Amino acid sequence: MGSAAGPSGNRGAGAPLVAIVGATGTGKSEFALALAEALGGAAAAEIVGADAMQLYRGMDVGTAKVPVAERRGIPHHLLDVLEVTEEASVAAYQPAARAAIEAVVVAAKTPILVGGSGLYVSAAIYDFRFPARDPELRARLEDELAALGPGVLFQRLRQRDPVTAERIDPANGRRVMRALEVLELDETGHGAALPDEPRRWRPTLIIGLSTPRDILVERLDRRVERMWANGMLDEVQRLREFGIEQGVTANRAIGYAQALAQLRGEATEAAAIAQTQALTRRYARRQVSWFRRYPGAVWLDTSVMTPAERVRAAVDRLETWE
Repeated sequence: MGSAAGPSGNRGAGAPLVAIVGATGTGKSEFALALAEALGGAAAAEIVGADAMQLYRGMDVGTAKVPVAERRGIPHHLLDVLEVTEEASVAAYQPAARAAIEAVVVAAKTPILVGGSGLYVSAAIYDFRFPARDPELRARLEDELAALGPGVLFQRLRQRDPVTAERIDPANGRRVMRALEVLELDETGHGAALPDEPRRWRPTLIIGLSTPRDILVERLDRRVERMWANGMLDEVQRLREFGIEQGVTANRAIGYAQALAQLRGEATEAAAIAQTQALTRRYARRQVSWFRRYPGAVWLDTSVMTPAERVRAAVDRLETWE
């Protein structure tokens, strides 16, 4: 299915970036590893993460992070780089991801970007910049978010900029707050969105994995149940000792917020699992909507193609890359 003299070895520093995208639960991480092996393993490819919550050390069970022992010797970048008390920021992620990608290219290997955080993927592969920040304005908006909740701020955003509001989850207080910050800085529109005509930062083969909704929903529900069975509460309890409850973004992650509520006695286990399942399903829908907008993406249906067929299709695309 490939060797060390495969597409990466033939093309050297001219190899494109491969971006693997799709909804959570479609098998992106496993596919990335299989593709890297098909290209020749660690000598020919490296993986760069594009998952906001996998940036955090210790957030493993709830993010489906591939354990080090299961990475098959393939180097991984941008996993476990933040403490749970630190803020994950796409503006900080963009230069870090691009530096990692460039380093892989300079080493004459194929960089494989993989993740489901749409904004993070877009920041890595498309050429767009983020609006300025104002610490005082940000502090005021954070106070309002804490006091009023995201719903009130979202209504303000919808009144002032309905187009931007359509792009944002009303329950995502950080995104709503950022959009209001941009508006008050007199920027046009929200910088945390794809441009109308996105231009790729470097040559990129975008491969999307798709799964029929009925199959995906069942898979996601069972996955959440396995999270709790595999020690989600123990993981979150350990993270409390490292300050996750005082963090800015980590404690709002799907699953982690619900596990924290259960540990505090604010929710039963059944309620925590059910809410996590509902939020995960909604998140998957938003991911599909986001990634389907990527022009030129090659979509592979996981329900009709075997894992080997999907890898072969990706390798074929790389072998004919110009």
